[in-house]
Amino acid sequence: MKALILAAGLGTRLQPITQHSPKALAKINDITLLEILIKRLKRFGIGEVIINVHHFADQIVGFVEEHKQFGIEIKFSDERNQLLDTGGGIKNAEWFLNDGNPFLVHNVDVISSINLNNFADYHQKVGALASVAVRNRDTSRYFLFNNKDVLCGWKNISTGKQIITNQSSIIHPFAFSGIHIISPEIFNLVDKIGKFSIVDEYLRLSFDHKICAYKHDDTHWMDLGKVANLKQASDILDQIV
Repeated sequence: MKALILAAGLGTRLQPITQHSPKALAKINDITLLEILIKRLKRFGIGEVIINVHHFADQIVGFVEEHKQFGIEIKFSDERNQLLDTGGGIKNAEWFLNDGNPFLVHNVDVISSINLNNFADYHQKVGALASVAVRNRDTSRYFLFNNKDVLCGWKNISTGKQIITNQSSIIHPFAFSGIHIISPEIFNLVDKIGKFSIVDEYLRLSFDHKICAYKHDDTHWMDLGKVANLKQASDILDQIV
């Protein structure tokens, strides 16, 4: 299984760290988020990785080259001219990812103890177009799933906006964890180019295709988008790497 690391974002929540370097090179216990994630992917046998880059892209490329690509194949998806958001980032990396097999997409600024092999097995078992890692936690935006863990909508708590794509008498809200496994068929179903959100595409596709929840409340997980969270993450890092 190949992997895309989403690392192109501006990391505005991590300022002042990201005023002079990309969020991918922010550190926990003196180890960059990028290195933590790459080594984690290697642990699960992932040896082909592509990283999308925009903000301080040269620093990320240089870091990977200095570490001799961490002993695996690492390519870059260049978004220096325009940030493409999650959907555009995935589409832009199609040339690398689309080998006929499901692939992993992982935000660089989250860490977890999810067993990626179990996640991949689940994705194959349920026959989903995409499987999204989710958990019970407070957030402002939720994916909505039916009793069969199939995506049926989305809700923004802050604005009250709600989208229902498949009617269900019982709807369960879960927060997205920034980790998903996607089947290559998605490239035939998404014809957008440029900047767009994969969440919007998931909602559109969920009318006719299975987007499934992979619930992982029994694992460690943390969003590292804030400076304070980087400090807190040092307490669980040994359970991640």
